[in-house]
Amino acid sequence: MSKEPGVRKMFDAIAHRYDLMNRVMTMGQDQRWRKFVVKTAGDPGNGWTLDLATGTGDIAALMCATHPPAKVVGGDFSLNMLKEAKRRFSGQKIVWHACDANCLPFSEDSFSSVTFGYLLRNVDDAGRVLREVHRVLRPGGRVVCLDTTPPARNLLYPFVRLYFRYGIPVLGKLIADDEAAYSYLTGSTMDFYKAEELADLFAASGFTKVGFKKFMFGTIGVHWGEKP
Repeated sequence: MSKEPGVRKMFDAIAHRYDLMNRVMTMGQDQRWRKFVVKTAGDPGNGWTLDLATGTGDIAALMCATHPPAKVVGGDFSLNMLKEAKRRFSGQKIVWHACDANCLPFSEDSFSSVTFGYLLRNVDDAGRVLREVHRVLRPGGRVVCLDTTPPARNLLYPFVRLYFRYGIPVLGKLIADDEAAYSYLTGSTMDFYKAEELADLFAASGFTKVGFKKFMFGTIGVHWGEKP
């Protein structure tokens, strides 16, 4: 059974508090990670760049501000998230597009770069999405992925697990009035690919020069790769 219709409904429900919740549960570090994503994606010049699972538009807007000549598309399957993105960045020259990452409505070799945050753990088949991203990237184009990653079992593991299991759902209830949504999000983190496994999936999907960097006690990973 596909989890994606439920995920879409969940993101539609929390769109109005999504940004505030991100700031609080990451202790403000999420903005730094997004800057790293845009920097790692490189300069698209005056070409097209796509931010998938754009949510409320932070990465798309940062790309637009960092590289003014670029033509930026922000895509998401949650209409409420897109409405919030349009409201927040109404003055930006961003093309907002409702789309499904499993079957992108774009031609082959369309984009100089593709970015996405917190997409792959919310789809049924991460490999399929990566192959679609590979298809729409131009040769030499770069993909950059920001997502959670299961924490390593070290001395910090019990504390990190406690925060994920209890802290984030409580914050979700207090801030977004949706404890269940953030319980799902923390659970999907613990069940997601390890950073090394996700890097292997990028390579298996056709990307070269694959690498990754971890943040926030090893619970956040930024992966990248290029289309040959």
